[in-house]
Amino acid sequence: MSKLKVLMFGWEFPPFKSGGLGTACYGLTKGLARNGCEVTFVMPVTPEGAKARFVKLIGAGNNVRIRKVDSLLKAYQTSESYEDGYLYTPSNLKKVYGKNLFAEVQRYSVLAKKIAKEEEHDIIHSHDWMTYRAGINAKKATKKPLIVHLHATEFDRTGGHPDGRISHIEWLGLKEADKIITNSEYTKKNIIKHYKVPADKIEVVHWGIDDVDVPHFDSPLKKDKIVLFLGRVTLQKGPDYFIEVAKKVLQYEPDTKFIIAGDGDMLPRIINRAAELGITDRVIFTGSLTGDDVHKAFSTADLYVMPSVSEPFGLVALESLKNGTPVLISKQSGVAEVLKHALKVDFWDINEMANKIVGVLRYNAIKEELRERGMHEVQKFNLDDPARKVRQIYTAMGGGR
Repeated sequence: MSKLKVLMFGWEFPPFKSGGLGTACYGLTKGLARNGCEVTFVMPVTPEGAKARFVKLIGAGNNVRIRKVDSLLKAYQTSESYEDGYLYTPSNLKKVYGKNLFAEVQRYSVLAKKIAKEEEHDIIHSHDWMTYRAGINAKKATKKPLIVHLHATEFDRTGGHPDGRISHIEWLGLKEADKIITNSEYTKKNIIKHYKVPADKIEVVHWGIDDVDVPHFDSPLKKDKIVLFLGRVTLQKGPDYFIEVAKKVLQYEPDTKFIIAGDGDMLPRIINRAAELGITDRVIFTGSLTGDDVHKAFSTADLYVMPSVSEPFGLVALESLKNGTPVLISKQSGVAEVLKHALKVDFWDINEMANKIVGVLRYNAIKEELRERGMHEVQKFNLDDPARKVRQIYTAMGGGR
């Protein structure tokens, strides 16, 4: 099988990530490297030494490398948070960076033309809206096929109240793409609904997870029953439903602690709501977690709850099962399409959610059955299957010919 050269545009990558997108990009590129692809990953500038760490993470002799672009872009960034970053940037850099997020996205896309001409490649692959213009410009510069990967629509992220500027860029990327990849049938339906894209232009590739040994940690909190929320504290992830269900569960299982591990624009609101409900002594806010701290959180928990309002996939549910922690997931998630041994509930049905949580906490046999079957089922999810599907899409679009 001949090497296929991929020019991939993204903006987050482990160890510098703030959500599931970075994990997904890492897994995809690692799988592609094992399946005959050479990937040049174009991303915003990273701290000094990050490239060496990244190569080590992927493994010596791998076929993936990072191409840096001087930029302030960060994952899941708003115009306001971008401007805050600009204001606190050293004065000598203010001459280089734009003060507006959309201006910076435009700048990033202009640089794509030069990079595309310099880097040998057979196909272009862009991840989510901030890189779509870059992918389009690269396609114009080299006439190579363009794949756009849509991990979450602007309608998903905002609960149906999109920023028109972002949704327009999404529409443009979907229109100019030769093929669209998304992570679930759920998201495919949303793309068709909101952007009127022909169904045959969209390919669904469900995510996998790396087959690695997961460390186990003993928790100092194990005298209590633990229910975990781990993810961005944003509208899309449903933290407001999680805090409401915590109040209901505590009426039946008062010796329970609820951990909210993550950060986001809804965090102050959730903290205030916990106070209004009178449950601040039963809720722990940890902030964002990375590395072994994520494994520690899962090892601590009796149950992981993902009450997402709109979840294109939900890779964290697989991470939970890898760690031996049962999961309760939203029916409005892509992972619910492929995961059998999980509790499932509509995100808005906090009564049913509370019933299921209480059942797991109260009856150890239920918890152990879910844990054992879930750990067995998650073994079928790997990085090679989705990577092979993506490579087949590349080949079908003329990549490598």
